[in-house]
Amino acid sequence: MADGEEDFSSLPWPDRFSHKNWKVRKGGYEDAKQQFEKTGDESDPIFIPFLQDPGLWKGAVTDSNVAAQQDGLASYCAFLKFGGPAACARSRGATVAGIAEKGLPSTRPAAKASAIEALLLCVEMDKPDPVIEEILPVLSHKVPKVIAATLNGLTAIYHNFGCKIVDPKPVLKVLPKVFGHADKNVRAEAQNLTVELYRWLKEAMKPVFWGELKPVQQQDLEKLFEAVKQEPAPKQERLTYTQQMEAEAGVGGDADGGEGDGGEEDYGDDDAGEVDAFDLTEAVDVFPKIPKDFSEQLASSKWKDRKEALDALYTALNVPKIKDGPFDEIVRGLAKSMKDANVAVVTVAANCIDLLAKGIRSAFVKHRSTVMSPIMERLKEKKQTVADALGGALDAVFIATSLTDCLEEILEFVKHKNPQVKQETVKFLIRCLRTTREVPSKPETKSIADAATKLLTDSVEVNRAGGAEILGTLMKIMGERAMTPFLDGLDDIRKTKIKEYYETAEVKAKDRPKPIVGPPKTAAAPAAKKAVGTKKPLGLKKPAAAPAPPAEVPAPTASPSKPATRSIPSKLGGLSKPGGGLPTPGGALKKKLGGPGGLASPQRRVISPPSEEQPQQPPVSKFGMGRGLAGRPIAKPSPPSEPAPAPAAPALTGIAAIERAELDELRLEKERFIRMIEDLKSERTRLNSQVIELQNQNAQLIEDHTRDVLSVKAKETQLVRARSDAEAAEQNVQKQQREIERLKRELSRALRSGAINSPTGMPDQFGMPIPDPASIYQEPSNGHSPLPRTGLHMGARFDSRPRSYASASPSEEKENGLESPGLNRRKFSPTFGTAYSGIASPTRSSMLGSGSASGEEHSTRSAEPAENWKRAAEVTSQLKARIEQMKARQGLTRPPAQR
Repeated sequence: MADGEEDFSSLPWPDRFSHKNWKVRKGGYEDAKQQFEKTGDESDPIFIPFLQDPGLWKGAVTDSNVAAQQDGLASYCAFLKFGGPAACARSRGATVAGIAEKGLPSTRPAAKASAIEALLLCVEMDKPDPVIEEILPVLSHKVPKVIAATLNGLTAIYHNFGCKIVDPKPVLKVLPKVFGHADKNVRAEAQNLTVELYRWLKEAMKPVFWGELKPVQQQDLEKLFEAVKQEPAPKQERLTYTQQMEAEAGVGGDADGGEGDGGEEDYGDDDAGEVDAFDLTEAVDVFPKIPKDFSEQLASSKWKDRKEALDALYTALNVPKIKDGPFDEIVRGLAKSMKDANVAVVTVAANCIDLLAKGIRSAFVKHRSTVMSPIMERLKEKKQTVADALGGALDAVFIATSLTDCLEEILEFVKHKNPQVKQETVKFLIRCLRTTREVPSKPETKSIADAATKLLTDSVEVNRAGGAEILGTLMKIMGERAMTPFLDGLDDIRKTKIKEYYETAEVKAKDRPKPIVGPPKTAAAPAAKKAVGTKKPLGLKKPAAAPAPPAEVPAPTASPSKPATRSIPSKLGGLSKPGGGLPTPGGALKKKLGGPGGLASPQRRVISPPSEEQPQQPPVSKFGMGRGLAGRPIAKPSPPSEPAPAPAAPALTGIAAIERAELDELRLEKERFIRMIEDLKSERTRLNSQVIELQNQNAQLIEDHTRDVLSVKAKETQLVRARSDAEAAEQNVQKQQREIERLKRELSRALRSGAINSPTGMPDQFGMPIPDPASIYQEPSNGHSPLPRTGLHMGARFDSRPRSYASASPSEEKENGLESPGLNRRKFSPTFGTAYSGIASPTRSSMLGSGSASGEEHSTRSAEPAENWKRAAEVTSQLKARIEQMKARQGLTRPPAQR
């Protein structure tokens, strides 16, 4: 049996790990573990077979023999611990699922503990996401015992590393499935895992899976959550390999080393309360849910159509996380809705902006300038529901952006002329200062403080209180000392008010001043750097070599003016160290070059020359007697007659020369960076000047464009007026032409009527002979319509106005002798067809009358005296003259040849 064991131990590792005898496998696991623990680093040859064939560990962690499996899991833990990240990355794909399926449900406590430790080491040494991906399929196993053990392993992982290191989203998605399992042990472990996740995520985890649980399960979990709420914030109990390296680097770079103990607490503090529902949910594409005719409905003239479109958009956007897309047109429509006259439309539009900003978070930065100003302009609305919706939209926009992005517009609206807008903007600025996680820069702090100081003298009490609260909240962020310059000119009452707000303010961002680096840290930093960058000579580890010179530093304090010239005796009683300015490299170099033989060498002669206190001892070092009591001066050393820097030159060899070269290289690099910074500053100044110049040119172009637009509009106005005047003149001309035509017809009708009533050559009612109608008209030579050669009827009177005629007045009839006591006056007056008929035409009844009337008229005419004939002739001539004047005014005068 002993011979068999010897043969088994001499077998290669793959053969021992896959041997059919479980005792051989068990012995192989134990031997491998012992070999891993004895390795010096991760590059030891013992790891090579297992890195080349990671499948060996799959059989080890799932060994059919429980005793061998226990040793296999322990061996795998040692492999991960001493093999480093490379061992984990190569082997986890073959082992994690087997550990969850066979190791976690083990009945042996040691095997189960090793299985959990192996999973934790896999998370610690590399990334946790691949480990979780390998574990989750085991939750669908047929055996409830395996599922419960796997849930217990997940609980251990989240308990040790927290939800900031291990992503909780994949596990939250499968929780409803395990809560619906028939086995009570599975449901109990699911509750434990959920409570552990709640310790880290709080209420942010509920939107992911809470709705899929039964009400009874929700009630049970709520009771468990109540106990967790009273506990302090959880802290990460186990650091990953990367965090360990960062912590070690931080401790090594610190001269004091006083902050090394708080590394774990720093990691734990960052994990508490930082995860929200947005980080846990998947983004949803909302564009298929938005109506296709959204833009058309939003542009409708009916407010109900606009509100229905916004309601449909609100339903589509009401998801925890929105996938980014082309929302530009939708955002422009929402910004335009801020100016809507209907407050219901404004409220729904503000709610849509709120959901969109919360849904896409940082991607909303490009839409901020489109919606922020319209929202703040609408703050003038006094209705509380509208004001709340607008405030929520502004808060969501701020959360999606930053204080720097929003500050300029906020400060502009703080000076708004509308008191309601100013008041709501001040409240919004206070909320921004409370929730921001970025400390304002010094220019931003000055701008905020100046605006708040002006509010302290506002006429409205709410704004004055808001200014004090702004200063108090800002003081909470920046500190009292930083705010002192802004409070100097204020009275005691206002300072007291600001102090009250400062004490009660709750902020998330606090300015942490940079620590002042003291001289001890500055002196120790190069030493630490040299210790890191210098290789250990000849494999000897002498950590006490560097701290030795500081232990004897108090010796040269008697003469502080010349610290470099004092000799510090070594522990071996040899000569004093040359090059007092570089004690550390000299001591390290002595230890490096001082071999066990104790023989002098050329390098030793170079490094240990006679000190400046003993100029007469060069022959001693020549014969190799530089050490011992004989080489140590008994009397007090005399002051040096020459400066000391000369003998220090030989010490600048070996390591000192390397350090000097590195120092020179760093100085050159520093100068190069300084020049680069100066170039960048000059380039920035030049670009700023170009920006200012372009802005001025842009402003000039805008002004020119505005002036041109106004000029074009003025010309267009003049053109419209000229067109309207031309149309009016054309209408007037047409009206004049129609009036002329009508006058012609009336004149023709009057002449024809007189010709019919009186025979040709017969005397008319005035005793004048009636001309022949044919002789009244002549053919026009210029294309005008024919005009009568004679005037109107003797009984008609032409008015002096160009387009109207009136009947003869009663006084003219009396003068003309046309009125007699027995004669009806209406029969002698010409009648008009309408009120607008421009010329008088005697009717047939007035000219001829009835039979009896005409006879009566004839008898009356014959009875009138002869002197009336002269008067009638004068009236006729006057009428003719007036007709000629009328023709001349209308441009209808015939040429003299036709007269």
